[in-house]
Amino acid sequence: MLFRSNGGPSWLAVFLGNPGPRYSGTRHNAGFMAADALAKEKGISVDRLRFRALTAELRLGDERVLVMKPQTYMNLSGEAVGAAARFYKIPPERVLVVSDEVSLPPGRLRVRAKGSAGGHNGLKSIIEALGSDAFPRIRIGVGSPPHPDYDMADWVLGVFRDRDAEEMAAAAKRAAQAVECYITEGPERAMNRFNQKNEPDRGGCP
Repeated sequence: MLFRSNGGPSWLAVFLGNPGPRYSGTRHNAGFMAADALAKEKGISVDRLRFRALTAELRLGDERVLVMKPQTYMNLSGEAVGAAARFYKIPPERVLVVSDEVSLPPGRLRVRAKGSAGGHNGLKSIIEALGSDAFPRIRIGVGSPPHPDYDMADWVLGVFRDRDAEEMAAAAKRAAQAVECYITEGPERAMNRFNQKNEPDRGGCP
């Protein structure tokens, strides 16, 4: 599928985060960081407000993709994603979601073709909106709190520091590459490459 009859996109690439300067650079905004890396790589601006999200359209390979940064705040991400998916009649398997993941070390990626919310409220909202958990996702590791009593909300809304900040900048770029790889080459190629620890930056798919 290259283009739909209405000229719309055949994929959604959804990058999760919270809007506004207050949340810039926080762990929960790892998805937004990846969107910014993709925008920089492709020379686009994700700034058109549609479906309660900042959006842009681009081609990845033969596919037309709507890039989305929901502006609903994390817990209501599904409102933006569901509206766009319904409008363009895009099935869940073509809704690729990029989010943060506290169970992974900072900078590690995990690509999956489907799965549960895993306690992530943004993913939970999207599952509810789509009526399915069978959508692909790329999770960016942000690390776990330093001790069990640490408040999880405080942790994910905390800002990356020092080495973690450097690792996350690199991870955001790899996540952007993983989005392109998944859409143009498929899940197996993307998982084989980007689920590897310390995968070097080569761009695209092997």
